[in-house]
Amino acid sequence: MKIPVYSQEGKELNQTLLPKDIFDVKANPDLIHQVAISQMANRRKVIAHTKMRSEVSGGGKKPWRQKGTGRARHGSTRSPIWRHGGIAFGPRKERVFKKKINRKMKRKALFMVLSAKAKNNLLFVLDTLDVKEAKTKLMAEILSKLPIKGTVLIALPKFDKNVFQAAGNLPRVEAMEARNLNVLDLLSFKYLIIPKESIKVIKENFLD
Repeated sequence: MKIPVYSQEGKELNQTLLPKDIFDVKANPDLIHQVAISQMANRRKVIAHTKMRSEVSGGGKKPWRQKGTGRARHGSTRSPIWRHGGIAFGPRKERVFKKKINRKMKRKALFMVLSAKAKNNLLFVLDTLDVKEAKTKLMAEILSKLPIKGTVLIALPKFDKNVFQAAGNLPRVEAMEARNLNVLDLLSFKYLIIPKESIKVIKENFLD
């Protein structure tokens, strides 16, 4: 598949041939969904954590004697039926949400999403992406010259501090290294922008 190559000024320079094994893969929505769900689960942080009766403070002494008071029998104020007592069956940090997905499945799904971006004209290849200073204004000017309208993911061939910082303050733009591309991030952004060198990096990292 051939795709136009743009300059930073938004001019179409020439065309480049995309690797068929990566950018011309038939989509399988079920596989993409499965991989995306697994990545969401693996990124999930377990925040909610309640204390059981053995973890709450106090309650070492029996509230009142066993018999003769006319009240119900109680052995500890840490019981779940007491106010400020332990929580029965509450959420715990020990919960594991991780889902395992085979490496081949993840790569196949990644190629499917990349192929969909290319076929739907949501993939833009730049000849180079060179930001002289880490200024948001410079990155905004580059993006304004391209025919895009929506969220943008920029996949760089290697870490570029200026690009990362310049894109960091733009609300609907994110930069990452091409070797870290994944299904969930690609689905989260409408457009994908890659410098020409990134195609080689994707081939080296994701093709066996």
